[in-house]
Amino acid sequence: MVAATGTAPLWSDTRAAGPSSAPAAAIDLPLRADVVVVGGGYTGLWTAYSLLRAEPALDVLVLEAEHAGFGASGRNGGWVSALWPVSPDALAARHGRAAALAQLAALRDTVDEVGRVDAEEGLGSGFTKGGTIVVARTPAQEARARAEVAHGEAWGVGTIWLDAGATRERLGAGPVRGATFNPNCARVHPRDLVDGLAAAVRRRGGRIVEGVRVGRAGDGVVVLADGRRVSAGAVVLATEGWTPQLPGHERAVVPVYSLMVATEPLPAATWERIGLAEREVFADHGHLVIYGQRTVDDRIAFGGRGAPYHLGSTVLPAFDHEEKVFAALRRTLTRLLPALEGVTFTHAWGGPLGIARDWNPSVQWDPATRTGRAGGYVGDGVAASNLAGRTLADLVLGRSSTLTELPWVGHRSPSWEPEPLRWLGVNAGLQLARLADAEEARTGRPSRVGSLLGRLTGGH
Repeated sequence: MVAATGTAPLWSDTRAAGPSSAPAAAIDLPLRADVVVVGGGYTGLWTAYSLLRAEPALDVLVLEAEHAGFGASGRNGGWVSALWPVSPDALAARHGRAAALAQLAALRDTVDEVGRVDAEEGLGSGFTKGGTIVVARTPAQEARARAEVAHGEAWGVGTIWLDAGATRERLGAGPVRGATFNPNCARVHPRDLVDGLAAAVRRRGGRIVEGVRVGRAGDGVVVLADGRRVSAGAVVLATEGWTPQLPGHERAVVPVYSLMVATEPLPAATWERIGLAEREVFADHGHLVIYGQRTVDDRIAFGGRGAPYHLGSTVLPAFDHEEKVFAALRRTLTRLLPALEGVTFTHAWGGPLGIARDWNPSVQWDPATRTGRAGGYVGDGVAASNLAGRTLADLVLGRSSTLTELPWVGHRSPSWEPEPLRWLGVNAGLQLARLADAEEARTGRPSRVGSLLGRLTGGH
């Protein structure tokens, strides 16, 4: 195994437009727009696209501090999934069974919606709907996996159990006891999806201004860090992991880092041993989140949690790289897929994602100030951002729809604790996840530490 050399995200170096991440040609900043969207990632771009599709004459302006897709949208694992960080039972307890079922159905439909737009607009994202395979490697993981299948049957989630033989037919993993499989997930090249979506917004008349940093936004005005002002008929905040940097939103979400590594392109003989013939994405049933995909150019891109949260919700480029976490990811992937023993890892990168205090993503709209926001996806935002963008478009345009009735609309998460309690709690959660996996590997039984982790994260 050769360590990674590239520090830029794989997706930047292999994007269809080439490795440069320079902003598009500069355009003058207007003094006013019908809708100003702050943030040029998936949420902001899907919102702009949905608005322009519904009302082509709208003047829609997207402001981005760096370049479109600079944040999580250009760095993620490329899972367009119907996964949701809040359990159906928790949704039903708050909003009723019908609302919970509607939310789950909307997420499943959204996976196909992304594929439909990809084909219609020629986004070039490499969208391939192969489903998700999540392996169970220990008796404790198998118990959780089987319970997930049984629980999902009551909610129409569509997850099935694969025995060890059926699992190996899809994924050439090391010792496994079986796996769960769910068809409601596609693989994409994340940066190509961003670039294609930004191009679609521009084709439909939207303006995207890159390299401008917003200092304050809402209530009909956006103030840039340099003091310039833009008046707006409506404002949408789509800043995800960078949200705490906006005044008044310091404790809305915490930016938690997720890191990734990628292999060199692999030959056909290696893929015959690995599998993933349908371009399934993959993970395991451990407590510490991991995730992987077979890329458009036949690499493995693999990521996971484990990097520390930084005091004061600080986000800095230096935090994208934690060599201990990269090394752990390489070891984990090689143990999971023995066919990768000795391959070269060419890239290692990372970035922050947003997590609300109750782990509940939300779409919010204040008709009095005509200000909206969406996010807190807990890493499941590639599809959810599309659903959020379509929902925000309806809210901005004053349209009642099945989307605006979904239970995440108007949800208000509690604020995160002040520092240093926030730092202690988030990092304790990461440590508990590691300890729970280690305990289960040692004992073969479900971890007692795992129950503590559930209480710490709000029992979502």
